[in-house]
Amino acid sequence: MRAAKKRIGPPPGPRQANIAETRDRILKAAIAQFARNGFSGARIESICKDADVNARMVYHYYVDKAGLYVAVLEHVLGELRTEELKLDVSAAEPMDGLLTMFDFIFGHFAKHPELIRLLSAENLLEGSYLRTSVATPTVASPVVEHIDTLLRRGEAKGVVRAGIDALHLYVMMVALSYFHKSNAYTLSAIWNDALLTPVWHEEHSVLARTMLAAFLAPPPSR
Repeated sequence: MRAAKKRIGPPPGPRQANIAETRDRILKAAIAQFARNGFSGARIESICKDADVNARMVYHYYVDKAGLYVAVLEHVLGELRTEELKLDVSAAEPMDGLLTMFDFIFGHFAKHPELIRLLSAENLLEGSYLRTSVATPTVASPVVEHIDTLLRRGEAKGVVRAGIDALHLYVMMVALSYFHKSNAYTLSAIWNDALLTPVWHEEHSVLARTMLAAFLAPPPSR
């Protein structure tokens, strides 16, 4: 009689679904706490209260506070990357494809203020925790490759400026989508302007998109 194969990994069924649901509750509570209070200000006790779990469960799934914080960073960046990679711009005209990617990035930051707060806080820590992540660079890499493909196709067709580096362009897209959000409160205080209103952000989106299109276009022939 043949011996049954030993199952590898956690058992399926209700218990596994419960484990996933518990981890998800912890992660969502941690995202809110770290986004609001930063790494130092967030408290495991508060996360446990919001997630309706005890501290033992947090340490069981995430080892320690730093492990939970890295999982939070991986999750919010992973969401951005996953949604970016859903964009099917493979058949799009190069300029249209690049501007579609920018539109998505701009919209994603607008919809996810927690991502802005978490990235701003992690930059103050000089990226020390994100550097320990194994998952984030692996997830991030295809995005720049897709931009590079669009750039090279556009360059070959003469519809995109030659010589643009894909990573530089991606950073420019993020900067145009991020800075006005991450600094909205201080800019509003300094200039007494309506930088926090949807109307201002919609106007800024149009201006940023126009600037990007002008930069991407090949220079006029002489």
